[in-house]
Amino acid sequence: MKFLKITIYITIVLILMIGCKASKQSKIKLEKSIPTSYANNSDTAALKMLKWKELFFNPTLVSLIDTALKNNLDLKDALQKIEIAKAGVSLNKGIRLPDVGLNLNLSRRKFGDYTMDGVGNFDTNLSEDITSQQKIPNPLPDYYVAFQSTWEIDLWGKLKKLKQSAAAKFISSQYGKDLIITNLIAEIASTYYELLALNKEVNILINNIRLQENAYELILAQKDAGRANQLGVELMKAQLLNSKTIQVEVKQQIVECEAKLNFLCGSYPSKIQIDSASASNQIKQIINIGIPSDLLNNRPDVKQAEFEVIASNANLEYAKKAFYPSLNINAFIGLQSFNALLLLEAPASLAYNALGGLAAPLLNRRKLKSDLMQSKAQQKSAYINYEKSVLNSFKEVYVSVNNISNITAALQLKNEEVDVLRKSITSSQELFKAGRCNYLEVITIQKNALQSEIELITISKKQNIAAIELYRSLGGGWK
Repeated sequence: MKFLKITIYITIVLILMIGCKASKQSKIKLEKSIPTSYANNSDTAALKMLKWKELFFNPTLVSLIDTALKNNLDLKDALQKIEIAKAGVSLNKGIRLPDVGLNLNLSRRKFGDYTMDGVGNFDTNLSEDITSQQKIPNPLPDYYVAFQSTWEIDLWGKLKKLKQSAAAKFISSQYGKDLIITNLIAEIASTYYELLALNKEVNILINNIRLQENAYELILAQKDAGRANQLGVELMKAQLLNSKTIQVEVKQQIVECEAKLNFLCGSYPSKIQIDSASASNQIKQIINIGIPSDLLNNRPDVKQAEFEVIASNANLEYAKKAFYPSLNINAFIGLQSFNALLLLEAPASLAYNALGGLAAPLLNRRKLKSDLMQSKAQQKSAYINYEKSVLNSFKEVYVSVNNISNITAALQLKNEEVDVLRKSITSSQELFKAGRCNYLEVITIQKNALQSEIELITISKKQNIAAIELYRSLGGGWK
C-alpha cells in the first residue's frame, strides 16, 4: 500500500511538471508605435468620420451604393463567413459545461454453451436465490434507456481559451465585412466618377469634332478658291478621323465602366443614366484627417488584424495547456433490463455509473508539439499582419493628403491653360479666314485645346477620386 501511494504521488508530480513546462507567458501585446502627426500637417483634432451619405450628394451614386450594399456578392459572402464564425462561437459557448445526451440501446446476444458467460448464466439460473423474473434468457436481450454525460473539468482554463479564440474570430469576421463595405463604397464611387469623366470626354469630343468639321469645310472652300492645297485638306481630314476614333474608344470605356458598376451592384450590364452637369457631382473636399492614432479605431482592416492577434494568442495558450493533465468525468443513469416488460420496474431496473480520470500525455507528444509550433508561427504571422495594416494605413493617408494638395494646384493651372487655348481656337479661325495664319497652326491649336480639355477632366476626376481614397484610408464608409 505504501508503494502504491508513493507511485501515485510521483505520477502526479511528473504530470504537473510536464504541464508546467509549457506554462511560459506567450501573449503578444499590441504596442505598434505610430507617428503623432502626418507630415506637413499640424491638425491634432480628433477625427469625426462623416457618414458616406454626407460625403456623396449625387442621387445616382447614392442609389448605386444602396443597391450594392444589398446585392453585392462579395458582401454576401462576407456575411456567410460571419455566420461560420458565429457557429464557432455557438460551438464553444458551452464547452466548459457537461455534455448530456440520451442513449437508447436495444440489443440481443447469444452466448456459446462452452464460454464463461454461457456457463455462468446457466449456473446462475439454477440458483434458488433468484426469482423467475431474474432468470437470464439465452439469447440475451438488452433494453437500455439512459442519460449519459461527459465532462472535462477546465482545471487550467484551456477550454476558456477556445472560447476566447472563437469570440475574437467572430469579431474579426465582422470587421472583415466592414472592410469589404469600405472598399466597395470607395470602388463604386471611384468607378462612378470615372464614368462621369468619360461622358464629359464624349461631350468635348463631339464639340471638337463639330469645330473640326467646320474647319475641314472651310479649307475645302479655300482649296477651291486657290488659297489652300491638297496637303492641308488631308491633314484636316486626318485630324477629324483621329478625333472620331478617340470618341469610339471612349464609348467602349463607358461600356466597361457601366458593366463594372452593375457587377458591383450584383446585376447584369445595363445603361446607367448620369447627369454630367449636375452640381452634386463634386465631392466634399474638406475632410478632417485627425491624428494617426485614430486609424487604430477607424480602420476595419486594422481592427480585423487586431482581433486576429487576440485569437492567435488564445490559440497558442490552448496549445500550451494541452500538455497539462485533463480531468474527465463520465457518467450515466437510466433503466436497463433484459425483459422489456420489466424495464420500467424502478428502482429495480435502475442503472448508473460514474467514472473520473486524470490523464496527461507523457511519451508520444508529437501531435501536441506540432500544434504548439504551428500556433507560435500563426501568432507571429498575425502580429506581423497587424503591423503591416497599421503601417499601410498611415502610408495611405499620407499619400492621399499630399495627393489632394498637389492635384488642387494642378487643377488651377490646367483651368488657366484651357481658358487660353479656348480663346486661341476662335482667334486661329478668324486669322485663317483672313489668311494671316496657315492650316498647320489651326490644326495644332485645335489638337492642343482638345488634349488640354481632356486633361482637365482627368485632373478633376483625380481630385474626386483622391477625396474618396482619403475617406477610405481614414476608415470611412463602414460605420
